[in-house]
Amino acid sequence: MGKLIVHQDKIQDVAALVKICPFGAMENRNGKLEINAACRLCKLCVKRGKGVFEFVETEAAVGVDKSAWRGIAVYVDHADGKIHPVTFELIGKAKDLAAKINQPVYAIFIGADINHQARELLHYGVDKVYVCDKNELRAFNIENYAAAFAAFISTVKPAAILVGATPVGRQLAPRVAARFRTGLTADCTVLDIRENTDLVQIRPAFGGNIMAEILTPHHRPQMATVRYKIMDAPSRLDEISGSIVSLEVDEFTSRVEVLSVTRKPKEIGIENADVLVVAGRGVKKKEDLQLIRELAEVLNGDFACTRPLVEGGWLEPKRQIGLSGRTVRPKLIITCGVSGSVQFVAGMEHSEQIFAINTDPKASIFKVANYAVVGDLYEIIPKLIAKIKQGRIIA
Repeated sequence: MGKLIVHQDKIQDVAALVKICPFGAMENRNGKLEINAACRLCKLCVKRGKGVFEFVETEAAVGVDKSAWRGIAVYVDHADGKIHPVTFELIGKAKDLAAKINQPVYAIFIGADINHQARELLHYGVDKVYVCDKNELRAFNIENYAAAFAAFISTVKPAAILVGATPVGRQLAPRVAARFRTGLTADCTVLDIRENTDLVQIRPAFGGNIMAEILTPHHRPQMATVRYKIMDAPSRLDEISGSIVSLEVDEFTSRVEVLSVTRKPKEIGIENADVLVVAGRGVKKKEDLQLIRELAEVLNGDFACTRPLVEGGWLEPKRQIGLSGRTVRPKLIITCGVSGSVQFVAGMEHSEQIFAINTDPKASIFKVANYAVVGDLYEIIPKLIAKIKQGRIIA
């Protein structure tokens, strides 16, 4: 890594220098040239700045003592003690990662009156469940929860921590990561670990055009969030293994007071559908979505779409599948005119059966499909609907 140094004494024309940067990273502040956060370190200014700019390599980051940090931890996401299913999925992944480096699996459970629910985690092969059960943690107060989480990290020193990308997890994980000045990778789709305990965090980047492999080699703990239905949950075991450990926090000092909690009415969304029919850009106009709805109806399923259709105002955002929409895992998903971008596939690739219809034989969606049909959806779907209604295909 490196940094740019601006030699202010060599500047003759600030306005001319500002125009050099194609990213708008240079600003004229009262005659002084400053570089802002838009800088990409492309070094174009060094080449064209006539000695005003200098790129200096910085010293390599001092490595952390990795041997002092052991184990894979999972944050237990819950509402009033009812554990969110994403927690069990993350426990399954944590067990896979921990087995590769021969280290334990921990769970951190924060809340009030949760000791009984904590025992359920022992049916999933967790080595230790750390429970911080305090009245101050009855409602989700982010400052109190962050304090309890930080106490766990300081006490246990886990090498990596997995957090569900839920409304609570998305708030809590970055706050805790900032406390320990460590990295946090959001919405990971693949996780692996190296022998030296470096967590390999993989997620789509640059609009889904590449799969970025992210590591945090110089800091601990390593933190990642994962969406619900991305990982596989382990089977519940009849016997109990592991132990429950009480986690103490000296005191809670919060500037936040939770006055009341208003529960949002529960919606039955596309995440819960066993059968989904998905419209992509192959659907030519908004009125043609009726064809998608009809196929979903005869299959006793629901319908969804890709991002362009939401951006075009054809359907509401809650029907979008992908990393910028919802993650689904139905028994059957039928994609109609969907090209299969990385962002979309990451939100549905774990479906049990994937049936894809596309006119392009080289469409990316066919790489993950169990059944691929090359053809026009306007010809295929009406025939499919007719056969289902005739009883030749059983929904």
